[in-house]
Amino acid sequence: MNKTIRQLIAAVALVVPAAGAFASAAGPALEKAPINVQDTESLQRGAQIFVNNCLSCHSASAMRYNRLTEIGLTEDQIKGNLMLATDKIGEQMNVAMDKKDAKVWFGAVPPDLSVIARSRGADYLYGYLRGFYRDESRPTGWNNLVFDKVGMPHILWNWQGEQVLETVKNAEGHEEHQLKLVKAGTLTKLENGKANTAEFDKRMADLTNFMVYMAEPMQVKRQQIGYMVLLFLSLLLLPLAYFLKKEYWKDVH
Repeated sequence: MNKTIRQLIAAVALVVPAAGAFASAAGPALEKAPINVQDTESLQRGAQIFVNNCLSCHSASAMRYNRLTEIGLTEDQIKGNLMLATDKIGEQMNVAMDKKDAKVWFGAVPPDLSVIARSRGADYLYGYLRGFYRDESRPTGWNNLVFDKVGMPHILWNWQGEQVLETVKNAEGHEEHQLKLVKAGTLTKLENGKANTAEFDKRMADLTNFMVYMAEPMQVKRQQIGYMVLLFLSLLLLPLAYFLKKEYWKDVH
């Protein structure tokens, strides 16, 4: 029995460092995404960014335009700002690009983004959207710190500006990579980006927020219903608990 326990402890001791090494090799540490699906203004801004930039190549077939009324938009606002004239309000958010053409142009069909936030996580998306940097060895001229050798170009580079990946040497002489934002003044205004770092991060937070909402639209209503249920139970049970306590302790002196 003691021998079996010692073997189990030894096995765990071997597995834990390996798991830690695997986690560190899996990619860079991800910053916490500032997600709040109750923030309708953020969701509306994210929806606009998504439609104007992502929907050109990526579809969101599990999402319909009319569901955007749930984040505070009217049908007229959706039709006037987020839809093509040929689309109908009840249609899915599909891309017009042919899949065969997409495979020829990009080497692979851009994935559907309906539930990407559930499969990858909000922190991953937030890091990915902000992690593009110049890499002339790549066909598009761009790479990504979170998704190495990414095939997607940096379509928002005119907002963010250019980033470069520096190679430095640590104390042991091994090469390490370090993401560094190109400092203002070293590039032209266009290359430096139309938005400063804080503004760009806020836009990417809005876009990530919308994709989190899009992956599970009912979560907003579910949370609202949950708050109402808790409030109802509190109002119902508090008086009952008070009178029960009063009745229980009435004979205790």
